Amino acid sequence: MKSPLLILSCAAIAAVVSGCLVSPVGKSGGIGSVTVSNSSPTAIVAAAQSAFAQSGYQIGPSDFPTSVSFDKGSNKFANAVWGSYGDPQTIRVRVMIAQIPGTNDYRLTPKVYSVSDAGEAGFDDPRPLAGLWAAEFGPTLRSVAAQAANAGAITN
Repeated sequence: MKSPLLILSCAAIAAVVSGCLVSPVGKSGGIGSVTVSNSSPTAIVAAAQSAFAQSGYQIGPSDFPTSVSFDKGSNKFANAVWGSYGDPQTIRVRVMIAQIPGTNDYRLTPKVYSVSDAGEAGFDDPRPLAGLWAAEFGPTLRSVAAQAANAGAITN
């Protein structure tokens, strides 16, 4: 006879996994993620450049059309935690741009890094920061979504 604890544990795991599998695509992406309705990567990047510039970020290394990055010099706390003497840190936000299949909607997901030697060829060293850092960029990405929504898809 199987242990009731084993059966209960298996049922709980199955419930959690099935809950993850039925999440709507528009709600996926994690903390700070947003959906942009009826848009295009070009409109999203233009809106992101405007929204991030208002917070002091400059365009960073990007991989259009799947991502765009923004860099900003870090504060003294981050320099002390992640840097070393004379090695200031840069905060990099990489905005992943993923089209939701079958639609003109896009999911924007922020990935946050602390970067040593940002912009120096061969020395640019990004270190991923924990997922909660992405929550800081939710309001900025909501602004991007509002600006880029209904720009319509680009057709050839």
